[in-house]
Formats: sequence, structure tokens, C-alpha cells
Amino acid sequence: MSTVKTTDKTGAETTVTSEADRFVIAVDGENVGLADFFDRDGRRTFPHTEVNPNFQGRGLATILVAEALKATREAGLRVVPECSMVADYIEKHPEFADITDAT
Repeated sequence: MSTVKTTDKTGAETTVTSEADRFVIAVDGENVGLADFFDRDGRRTFPHTEVNPNFQGRGLATILVAEALKATREAGLRVVPECSMVADYIEKHPEFADITDAT
């Protein structure tokens, strides 16, 4: 398990933690979002990402997906973006295109 700390658009401290089958983002210690994944044959598939509606608009999904993709690259895995949030992020950030496979 690894943890990355940063701040959201409001300046609140955020923490992204990798778990066995998901990445979780917390704001001031409260879990408010997640990106589920599963690994198979050298590929990490992201089927679902969500952020608590009370915390939307703060850039948390962007922080969460960015850290999840960085960790996936570091793990030497390819990305399968089944989740539209992950797919949209990759479309806006072509630096991850080289590790992305079609769904």
C-alpha cells in the first residue's frame, strides 16, 4: 500500500492510498472517493470511479485518477479505461496514451 499527499482546489489536504483492488482519496482523513481496478495479464482495468457528491467540483477525481495512472505506470502495467472518468482523463493527458489499451 502506498500513499500520496497533495491539496485539492480548496487547499484542503488530500491523500490517495492504493489498496489491493482500488485507489482511495481522502480529504482531511475522510474517505470521499475511489477508483476500483483489477489486474490481469499485465493490464490494469478501471471499471468504476466515484467521488462523494458533497465533494465534487474540487478536482478530487482528477487527483485520484492521476495518481492511479502514475502508480499503474510504475507497476509496469497497461491501462484499460472502462470507466469514462479514466478514459476522459487519458484523452486530456496524452502522456498516458503509451500505456493505454482499448476497452
